[in-house]
Amino acid sequence: MPKPKSAGLPSRKQILDFIETTPTAVGKREIARAFGLHGAEKIALKALLKDMGDEGLIDSAPGRAFHKMGGIPRVTVLRVSDVDESGIAWAVPERWEASGPEPRLRVQERGRKGALGVGDRILARTEEAGRGWIAHPMKKLARGSELMLGVLREEGGKYWLQGVEKKERRDFLVSDCGEAGAGDLVLAEKAGRPPRVTARVTQRLGDPFEPRSFSLIAIHKLGIPNVFPEAAIDEAVTVARLELGAREDLRHLPIVAIDPADARDHDDAVWAAPRDDGGWDAIVAIADVSYYVRPGSAIDREAKKRGNSVYFPDRVVPMLPETLSAGICSLKAGEDRAAMACHLTISAQGAITAWRFSRAVVRLAANIAYEDAQAAIDGKGGPAAALLDAALKPLWGCWAALGRARDKRAPLDLDLPERRILLDEKGRILSVAPRERLDAHKLIEDYMIAANVAAAKGLEGRKAPVMYRVHEPPSREKLVALKDYLKSFELEFALGQVIRPATFNRVIERVGDADYRPQVMEQILRTQTQAYYAPLNQGHFGLALGSYAHFTSPIRRYADLLVHRALVGAYGLDLGKPRLTGGGKAGDIAESTALTEKEAASMEALGELISQAERRAMMAERDTVDRYVAAYLSEHVGQVVETRITGVQNFGFFATVEGLGGDGLVPVSMLGPEYFRYEEASHSLTGEDSETRYTIGQRLPLRLVEADPVTGALRFDLVDGPGGAPAERRRRPGAGRPIKRRGRPANIRHKSR
Repeated sequence: MPKPKSAGLPSRKQILDFIETTPTAVGKREIARAFGLHGAEKIALKALLKDMGDEGLIDSAPGRAFHKMGGIPRVTVLRVSDVDESGIAWAVPERWEASGPEPRLRVQERGRKGALGVGDRILARTEEAGRGWIAHPMKKLARGSELMLGVLREEGGKYWLQGVEKKERRDFLVSDCGEAGAGDLVLAEKAGRPPRVTARVTQRLGDPFEPRSFSLIAIHKLGIPNVFPEAAIDEAVTVARLELGAREDLRHLPIVAIDPADARDHDDAVWAAPRDDGGWDAIVAIADVSYYVRPGSAIDREAKKRGNSVYFPDRVVPMLPETLSAGICSLKAGEDRAAMACHLTISAQGAITAWRFSRAVVRLAANIAYEDAQAAIDGKGGPAAALLDAALKPLWGCWAALGRARDKRAPLDLDLPERRILLDEKGRILSVAPRERLDAHKLIEDYMIAANVAAAKGLEGRKAPVMYRVHEPPSREKLVALKDYLKSFELEFALGQVIRPATFNRVIERVGDADYRPQVMEQILRTQTQAYYAPLNQGHFGLALGSYAHFTSPIRRYADLLVHRALVGAYGLDLGKPRLTGGGKAGDIAESTALTEKEAASMEALGELISQAERRAMMAERDTVDRYVAAYLSEHVGQVVETRITGVQNFGFFATVEGLGGDGLVPVSMLGPEYFRYEEASHSLTGEDSETRYTIGQRLPLRLVEADPVTGALRFDLVDGPGGAPAERRRRPGAGRPIKRRGRPANIRHKSR
């Protein structure tokens, strides 16, 4: 192809016009080709482009493409930062190094609206429209490749990035360390193309082995928003000064909040009293967050983006600014607080026969720790004993009635321990142990469930929108897997029966106090579907309830805030024009606190959004606990620990340290020289010669050979070398002969169902 004739070096204006009118990415090569530049002219163009950059006329984007200064590249990588209530996604440039504010682009999605979620990355063509920008997605990119989180290590005069993901087994050569050094936890981006992919450090985060870094790893890895914009912080300070308004006065009642001793916020409190007919009156008072966080406000936009608070052992990333979450919205003893009160009438048999909702003012009699409430009710005295007759005994009496109704409907009863990590004042780990579960915990759960049911049914009765908490029955595929699993314990499970929560409870009863009881409960838990939020009622299978919504935690869950707003509209609970205490204007604060028409019309998209945020939070919390456990166990490397097998695959088995948690792998190559047969149905590995068997639920001592706090990964070995750990030995009829597989790393034979 003949080269285009050169018209000489283009002017600055010609270059700017070409960049602005070209729909694709524009680099030095495209400019040279368009203007027919050759040889020395290309060198002059390079100098001209550098001068234009220095003069503030153009800026460069990743990939050495140019765009007009203050604008956005024609084709660039964007990150979805928000999805509004109508399902429209908004994105920001993945890299923004200009001096001005980061631009926000409306994503013009092709196909189903709402397909993109917060944190998704897209390669997009951008278009300036009016005073804003529109992004047209060209390709959805892998989320994990946005930024890599890892630790720098030095070897042979070069720096390498070791990823924090358990599954990331490759280290990347670092082309640019920035200000970071060996041993630092960093954020980096990939550069180059396979097989020569390198990493460039973009941010130094600090010491990865500092305990407080473990939650930071999860925050950055999953893109959890952890810094509030100034507009939201300033607005929180303003709305915290709102007068409480005309409310039902409940300050004469001995309402108490019963929470964990280390609770960071208090959004629920309870009260009960006996009725003459043998039933009970009860009030579940919930922080009136909807009064302070109004639709469309800066705080509301940020809360929606976060979806929920995220709790780590060393910190909390709150859904609301601290002025609200730990301040004016937190129900504290002796202080007047705005509350949304759920008034319940409960029969002697625990049935909820009536309910109503009101906006109230409460003054708690006490904030009580679970342990203190339990000690008082057990007659052991303690700080809560002074409220035994006035508050605690009536609460326990009403709970007994609620318990009768609970037993009748027979919800899923899985009593699995929760790990509790205790830290010292410097964030170092003191202990990792299961959290004790008391009657006081169960009492509060049952009161919250009763209020949640009343909220759902109250909204249904008034034909108002409901953000349901949906938990669908298990799929047949999962039930088949459970049947095969239970068969390995010689437990029958009929697939033809009507599956109810009580079906699983009966399985647990048949297990009794056997050693494998926790494993069976964990497998039943894995059989369940994941709960989610949606405006279409599908019931709550696990709780055996036909209508269920989340109402009791609006400080930390956006779904609850939406339910509160719906209740405000359904029950006519708006309090009129807001007023600030001590004078001052409240002109920018919305008058209505009810659910808006726009919110009501986009409940499905909102449900998807907050369900995604919930899954993100659960993953972050779980990964962080795993890292803390690994850090705690890192001081015990080389020691023999008691473990229990939690998973078996064709490449080995996973085991967890009893009482602590944290899964570690024993590769099949460490099990001895014989071949092992993998049986998928029974989740077991069986030696072809010795019939040594490793299966889920089995307890055995293992030697801890590695505990990596950065990834949270553990690795075990058999106590006395390959084949030396005690295992089940069982002759199985029809065992096949070993199959020779030369040169294969894994000595297994896979047997599928």
